Amino acid sequence: MIAATPLSGQFELDQTPKGWQQQLADAVTDPLELCRILQLDPETILPVLERSPEFALRVPRSYVAKMRQADPRDPLLLQVLPLIEENSRVPGYGTDPVGDLDARAATGVLHKYQGRALVIATGACAIHCRYCFRRHFPYAEESGLQAGWQTVLAALKADPTLSEIILSGGDPLSLSDRRLQQFTDALREVPHVLRLRIHTRYPVVLPDRIEQGLLNWLASAPLQKVVVIHANHAREIDSSVHRACTDLRGAGVTLLNQTVLLKGVNDSVETLTDLSEALFAAGVLPYYLHVLDKVQGAAHFDVDEARALEIHADLATRLPGYLVPRLVREVAGAPAKMPVRA
Repeated sequence: MIAATPLSGQFELDQTPKGWQQQLADAVTDPLELCRILQLDPETILPVLERSPEFALRVPRSYVAKMRQADPRDPLLLQVLPLIEENSRVPGYGTDPVGDLDARAATGVLHKYQGRALVIATGACAIHCRYCFRRHFPYAEESGLQAGWQTVLAALKADPTLSEIILSGGDPLSLSDRRLQQFTDALREVPHVLRLRIHTRYPVVLPDRIEQGLLNWLASAPLQKVVVIHANHAREIDSSVHRACTDLRGAGVTLLNQTVLLKGVNDSVETLTDLSEALFAAGVLPYYLHVLDKVQGAAHFDVDEARALEIHADLATRLPGYLVPRLVREVAGAPAKMPVRA
């Protein structure tokens, strides 16, 4: 258990307005600094902190500002704080839990499901979620931008069964508006692609990324556009997130959310009810509630499947059907996300 005590000389979060690129550059990357900002006694928590050079701490300061002071069990903090439990080697947990590498169709292109291909646009993220199923992914060799999108586009053109392209990563909105524009401009040469889906955490963890240049790009893209955001807790959704979601909808985007069921973060019906209500108030429909992908280093987040089913059943009694996300897991080699059933 991490203990918390107030400290003298408390670090203050800089509230000076900055562009999203500067905010990204100023992200907190030192676990001890994060603890000082939140008034968590570093001497007490040192035995449970982990410094991982391969998957280091990264969290924007605007997201840190949403965390509770002096609360070592804050659900937003637990999503990003590296802990010693990540060193545990648990049977059944691996480095490629959803079979990404076996689904490789070309450099930066994964083809798992009929009609859809996923493009690994970049390995960069605004935030490093400790439960990330791609925390061990070889981004240096498998980024779709390596050849200026040409390898990716060749693979997409060669498969006329594809009607939807999913931009993922990392987080594709880490790329510049210019790079994103280049990609969708090139997609005009692939007439069988009708939809563009973007998986991103930026509207939640760094909503200032949703600025006019990005909105202009989305509005001009000649495709149906879906943005799947990733929120796990209602306290992540504040007025700045509302603004970002409103702006995205104004650019012609359909907004969905996917959540990961995480022990100590959102594993209660009350928490997930609040999340669905907060999402809908921001104009976002709950889409998926994922059970944890069994990635090495994240076993301490796992929620027993029987408990997951119980929570999901209770959720369905509290909310209208359109606010109840589908409880699913991703199974390597399966033709679709698999519903979790009793």
